Amino acid sequence: MERILSVANMRNSDAATIEGGVPGAELMMRAGCGIYDAVSKRHGWKGPVLIVCGSGNNAGDGYVIAGLLKEAGTECTLCLTSDKFSDDGKMYFDRAVESGIKAVKAEDVDFDGFPTIVDCLYGTGFHGKVKESVADIIRRMNKARENGSFVISVDINSGLNGDNGMSALCVISDLTVSIGDYKPGHFLNMAKDVMKEKVNCPIGIEPAAPPFYLVGEEDVKECFPERKNFSNKGTYGYVALIGGSARYSGAVRLAAMAGAAMRCGAGVCTVACPKSLKDMVAAAVLESTVFPLSDSEGDIVFDEGEFRELMANRKAIAFGMGIGKSEETKKALRFLLKEYTGILIVDADGLNCLSEVPDDEIFNCVPRLVITPHVKEFSRLTGVDVAAVLENMIPLAKRYAAEKNAYVLLKGPSTVVTDGIDVYIVAEGCPGMATAGSGDVLSGILAAVLGANPDKVLMGVAAGAWINGRAGSFAQAEMGAVSMIAGDTVSKIAEAVKSLG
Repeated sequence: MERILSVANMRNSDAATIEGGVPGAELMMRAGCGIYDAVSKRHGWKGPVLIVCGSGNNAGDGYVIAGLLKEAGTECTLCLTSDKFSDDGKMYFDRAVESGIKAVKAEDVDFDGFPTIVDCLYGTGFHGKVKESVADIIRRMNKARENGSFVISVDINSGLNGDNGMSALCVISDLTVSIGDYKPGHFLNMAKDVMKEKVNCPIGIEPAAPPFYLVGEEDVKECFPERKNFSNKGTYGYVALIGGSARYSGAVRLAAMAGAAMRCGAGVCTVACPKSLKDMVAAAVLESTVFPLSDSEGDIVFDEGEFRELMANRKAIAFGMGIGKSEETKKALRFLLKEYTGILIVDADGLNCLSEVPDDEIFNCVPRLVITPHVKEFSRLTGVDVAAVLENMIPLAKRYAAEKNAYVLLKGPSTVVTDGIDVYIVAEGCPGMATAGSGDVLSGILAAVLGANPDKVLMGVAAGAWINGRAGSFAQAEMGAVSMIAGDTVSKIAEAVKSLG
C-alpha cells in the first residue's frame, strides 16, 4: 500500500528529516528533480514553460525546475506573484536568474502564450480562503488550461486543502506531482474533479507518525485467494441480507444486493424480507434463497425465533437496506447487536435506527460492527453538520470507530475505511455510481467478502469498497456516467474480480 500523510504529519516528517541531517535545500533539490523527471517520463516538457511561483518552499521547487529546464534547453519563464522568498527558495531563485532565466510579475505576462504552465503557488499547507489577488491568478491559469495549456501542479493544486480535498477555488491540473507522500487531499471530496492525473514523487522522507494507506490491487488480492477444488459452498461463507418493506419493496434493489454477493464469491446468500414481499423478491433472486420475515402491512415484525434461525451459521449479515425505521426494525437491530456473533454490516435505514441505539450497546455489541454511511448519514449518526464532516472525514471517522468499537466505511468520491486505529483510503469509483441502489450493491459485496474473510475485517471492508469502485468504473466506461444504474455495477463485478489476476 502507498502511504498517505496528513499535512501535519508531512510537515513534522519534513522537519525531522532536516533535523536528522538532510539540509532543506537538498530536499528542495530532490523535489524539483523528481517533479522534472516525472513530467519528462509521462508527458515531456513542451516549451516555452511558465512557472507560476508564490512565496514559500513550493515556489522553491519551481525555481529548481526552472534550472533543470534551462540545462535541458527548454525555454522557461518564472512568473512571480510575491516579492517574498523562503531561505532555500531564494538561493535557487538567484541561481535561476543568474543563469539567464527571465523572471516577470504576474500582471505582466499572458498565460495563454505558454503550452505548459507549472503551478507553484501554494503547497499542502494551504488552508482557508484564497486571497483575491491570488484567486485572479488561479482563474487565469484555469482559463489558459481551457485554451489548451497543459497545467502541472507541484505537490497539490493551489487552493485545494491538503487534508480534505475541499476548495472554493483551486487550480485545475492535467498532472499533479505529489512530493514525499500523497496527502488525503489528493483523493477526498473534490480531488478527482480537479486532478486529471496524479503521481507521487518520493524524496527520502520517512513518516514521523503512522501514515494512512492507499488501498491497491495487490492488497485486495489478499481477500480473493485462489479457490481449491477440495471446497464447497460452505467454505466461502453463508451470508444474509435483511431489508425491504412495503414502502421500499425494492425487489430489484434486493436482487442487486444478492447478485453482488454471489458475484463476489458468497457460498450461499439468503435474502430476508417481509413475508408479504416474498414472492416478488423470490422471482428476482434466482441464485439466492429467500427467508420470509413476519410482517404487518409490509413492514417487518420482529420475531426472535425467526432471527435466531436466520443468524445460525451466517458469517456476515447486511442489515437495513429499504427496511424502514419502525420500532420493530429497531428491536431487530438491537437484538442483532446483542446476540449475533458474526460480522454485522449496517447501512441505509439501519444506520438511522443505529443513531437511536445507546452508545454502550454499540460499543459492547457482540458482532464485529461495520457501518457504511454516506456523508449525510454520518452527519445524522454523529450530530456533526455535513460541511464539518466533509472538512474532517478522516478524523471524524476515526474517532467514531474508536468510540463505538466499530469499523467505519465513510463513502465519498474516495472512501475512508478505519477501525479507529488504522486508516485506509480507497480511490476506486466514479461519478456514474451516484445513483439509487449503489449503496445496496456495496452492502452485498461487503457481505460476501467479509463472509469469506472473517479474520480480515478491516482489509475486507476496504477490499469490498475497492471491488465496488472498480466494477463501477468498468460499468461507466461502457454505459456512460449519465445512463449508468446500480445493476450495471453488479454486471461488472466478475470483471473487477478477474482484473485482480
